[in-house]
Amino acid sequence: MPFVDGVIARIPQPFRDIALRHSELIKFAIVGGTTFLIDSGIFYTLKLSILESKPITAKIIAGVIAVIASYILNREWSFKNRGGREPAHEAALFFMISAIGVVISFIPLYISSYVFNLRVPEVSLATENIADFVSAYIIGNLLQMIFRFWTFRKFVFPEENGPIITEEHVRTAEEEEELGHS
Repeated sequence: MPFVDGVIARIPQPFRDIALRHSELIKFAIVGGTTFLIDSGIFYTLKLSILESKPITAKIIAGVIAVIASYILNREWSFKNRGGREPAHEAALFFMISAIGVVISFIPLYISSYVFNLRVPEVSLATENIADFVSAYIIGNLLQMIFRFWTFRKFVFPEENGPIITEEHVRTAEEEEELGHS
């Protein structure tokens, strides 16, 4: 039984029905959290070392690597029951939409860095890093996430072509658990 199905099976009603209806969104959010860690780890490694004076370049590199990981995880897990496109066309759309998402995510960082000038020596290093985190990771990623989820479902993975998690799947998972099977 997949991990998310097991978690959903333990959610009390009526919240379980909501989780079942939004299982793709939940998986998309988990993938987003994973790629967030990849993105932020690479961004701060680059920004605090070889790209100290180039935060936009650091963010773009980190974003591109995170997008590659995102495609693999979303294709194989979040939207595995969707498709409707040839693999090359699907990948091209995914990366094009994700590139737009990367741009969306670094616009708040650009505004913070170059419009509000929240850069050393104008502000302290702590203030710069907090401003970078809030603008790039909270505001930028939230805007990017909303845009990407909607466009992935609408354009990249438009057709449901497999089983969707239903209450019956959850009941079966609960029954297996009661019998001691996993």
